[in-house]
Amino acid sequence: MRRVAPFLLFSALLCLLPGTAGAQETPSLLVAKVDGSIDRTLASYLVGSVEEAERTGATLVLQLDSAGTLDQDAVALAERIHDASVPVIVWVGPAPAKAAGAGLLFLYAASLGAVAPGAGVGPLEPLDLSGDEPPVSEREVEALATGWVQDRGRETPLAFPNRPVPARAALDGNIASVAAVSITDLLAKVDGRTVGTADGPVTLQTKIATSAAEQRVTVRFTDLGPFDRVLHAAASPTWIYVLLVLGLAALAFEATQPGFGFAGFAGVGMLALATYGLTVVPFSPLGLGLLLGGIALLTLDVRLRRLGPLTAAGMLAFVAGSVLIFGGVADAIDVSPWLIGSFSVAALLYWGFGLTVAMQSRDRLTSTQRGLVGLVGEARGELKPDGPVFVKGALWRGRSSDGPIPAGSRIRVRGVDGLILKVEQEPPATPGPDLPNEA
Repeated sequence: MRRVAPFLLFSALLCLLPGTAGAQETPSLLVAKVDGSIDRTLASYLVGSVEEAERTGATLVLQLDSAGTLDQDAVALAERIHDASVPVIVWVGPAPAKAAGAGLLFLYAASLGAVAPGAGVGPLEPLDLSGDEPPVSEREVEALATGWVQDRGRETPLAFPNRPVPARAALDGNIASVAAVSITDLLAKVDGRTVGTADGPVTLQTKIATSAAEQRVTVRFTDLGPFDRVLHAAASPTWIYVLLVLGLAALAFEATQPGFGFAGFAGVGMLALATYGLTVVPFSPLGLGLLLGGIALLTLDVRLRRLGPLTAAGMLAFVAGSVLIFGGVADAIDVSPWLIGSFSVAALLYWGFGLTVAMQSRDRLTSTQRGLVGLVGEARGELKPDGPVFVKGALWRGRSSDGPIPAGSRIRVRGVDGLILKVEQEPPATPGPDLPNEA
């Protein structure tokens, strides 16, 4: 036993040493999806993914489909990817994904670049889709990107594309090193490769085990949360425009109604999201003013119950504002002329005819209701205080002014509140004297 004890102690110490079989950790992968223009929400998520990968020691795979940043520092984001202490693989996929502007810069900054067949790569400019001039020139950006590639031991890019190029051209030009149709295909192809990181070269262990004999790899997929996904979607010129027009249309509808209902609350919600989007996406104050002014003129003409000069002026302002509001952003994210044309026609039909007819119908209905004042009807349901009442051959919405009224009670109309009849319960008729029986 005395001879065995030192051996067992020595074996236990070996198991505790780094690099021994007992202390080996399962290789881990973090797959983060970067989809759409990189606004402040997506940029924060991207940086957070890099930090999480560094904290857990995981290899980070960025699944990329982006035309660039939106009012964010593209060079700073690319430098964060380049300075990561863990391997960062940027995969442009699945088809027909694209990597342009800052997205293309991420390919140069990564430890390894990969593309899916059918994906598009380039151009480098504009880096920022907001239309603002970057703090560094295109030549300086290219010099930075070349330095990043060389730091990681990758082949120097042959050229920086000034137009979108297919995946094959990206591979031939040393922009990317691997072609993969999916994440699983990518992980199988890069397994065993040695790539550079800020802390030195690392051999990738990425292949997903297909048998018990193979080494296990932990793969975790992340994406924006539900709330961040809504904010990211709202930070788009197209969605801001849609939310603005639909939100104001909902409020205009409520202006034709006696109360404030579901359409009004939905309109307020849409306008709140559009307002957030306007804090993220640069816009033209003149364009926004024309758009809002045009809708205000259209709504005013509806309130005046006519289709006249105000409607014509409102439509001109609406179209001009729709064109100008995001005229300064890159074409890749600008509002489509087809969408502007469709919304212009819809606005004319909605404000010029739909709401005008609704207001005229409401006026006729209100006039009819005023003629019911003083008439007697029947409560077809319990009024607590609102409920259905039957007066002069038609069913109306009634509101009790003196407490609940049971169903089946006689009621008398005492007034009109918008489209609602104000009613009181009619006291039962006093029975007359008994008549003598006839012989």
